[in-house]
Amino acid sequence: MENFIVSARKYRPAKFLEVVGQEQVSETLKKALSSGKLAQSFLFCGPRGVGKTTCARILAKAINCENPGADFEPCGQCNSCTAFSQNASFNIFELDAASNNSVDDIRMLVDQVRFAPQSGKYKVYIIDEVHMLSSGAFNAFLKTLEEPPSYAIFILATTEKHKIIPTILSRCQIFDFKRIADKDIVKQLQMICDAEGITAEPSALHVIAQKADGGLRDALSLFDKIVSYAGKHLSYQDVISNLNILDHEYYFRITEYFMQEDASSVLNAFNEIINNGFDGEMFLLGMAEHFRSLLVCKDERTTQLLDVADDVKARYQQQANLINETFLINALSIINQCDVEYKATKNKRLHVELALLKICFLNTQIENTLAVLLGEKKN
Repeated sequence: MENFIVSARKYRPAKFLEVVGQEQVSETLKKALSSGKLAQSFLFCGPRGVGKTTCARILAKAINCENPGADFEPCGQCNSCTAFSQNASFNIFELDAASNNSVDDIRMLVDQVRFAPQSGKYKVYIIDEVHMLSSGAFNAFLKTLEEPPSYAIFILATTEKHKIIPTILSRCQIFDFKRIADKDIVKQLQMICDAEGITAEPSALHVIAQKADGGLRDALSLFDKIVSYAGKHLSYQDVISNLNILDHEYYFRITEYFMQEDASSVLNAFNEIINNGFDGEMFLLGMAEHFRSLLVCKDERTTQLLDVADDVKARYQQQANLINETFLINALSIINQCDVEYKATKNKRLHVELALLKICFLNTQIENTLAVLLGEKKN
C-alpha cells in the first residue's frame, strides 16, 4: 500500500503567489520584505483552513532565504529553504500553543530567544493557536514580545482573536485573513483535478466549495473523501450522496408546485425528502437559500451574488422570470419564521408542512388582499 498524502499537505503552497484568496496579505508581506520594514511580531487571525499557518511558514522561509527572487518569494533551493522543507531548520521554530500553553512552556521559549542564530539573520518563532495560552503564559510572554532581540521574529496564528489579551494585540502587526470565495476554491480544486488526472463536473466542485464554507483545507478534505469513493470521475450525484446534501432538483420542483398551488405534490415531495433521511431543518435552510437565489436573479446587478455552476445559474434565472418578487419575499419570511420556531415545536413535521401550505397558497392570499384593498378604494 503506497504512502498516501492528503491534498491539503500535497498541494500546500510554498510561495506567496500560490496562496489562494489572501492576496492582500501576500502583497503586504512581500512589500514589507522588499522595503526592509518588517515587524518583529505578527498576528495572523481568521477562520480555520484559510492559510494562516501556511503564510506564516512562507514568511519564515522568505525571511531567511539566501537567494530571494525579484518578488521576494523564497527560492526553495538554498540551504535555509531546504533545511526548513526537511524539518531540520535551526532558525525556524513552530510551537503548538494548544498543547504547550503553560507558563513553563513559554519560559522555555523565552530562554531559547536569548541565543542568536548560528547561521542566517533571524530566528523565527511560529506559535499556532496562540489564543490557547493560559493567562500566566501570556503575561510571561509580554516583555519578550514587546522588546525582542533584533534577530527574533514572532508570528502568532489564531482562529479566535477576541480571546487574546489587548496587551498582546497592541504589540503585534495584525493581519485578518478572510474566508476564501467559492470561485477561488473551485479554481483550486480544478487545478488539483487536472494534476491528478481526475475529471469533475463543475456543479460537483461548486457543491464541495459551498459545503467547505470558505475553508480551503475543509474543501480539500471533502475532495479527498469523494475521490476515494468515486475514483477518477466526480459527478454531482456522487458529491451530494457522500456529503448528505439535498439535491437542488427538489427545490426547483417544489417551487414549481408552489406556483401551481399544487398542495398535494408539495406534501408528497416533502414526505419523499423525509423518507430519504433528511430532517426538516435542513430542508428549510435549503429552501430559504433557493428562494434567496431566485430573488437575486430578479436583477442583473445582483446576479453576481449567485455563486453556482453556469448550468444551474441558467435554471435559476429561468425560474426567477416566472415568479414575482412579492411572492419570494413573503415566502422567505414564512420560511424564516418557521425556522425560528422549529426547535421549540413538538410536532416538527406538521410545523414544516403548515409553512409549506402557507407558501403554496401565498399567491391567492396576495390576490385576495389586493382585491379587498382595491374594493375599499372604490367604495
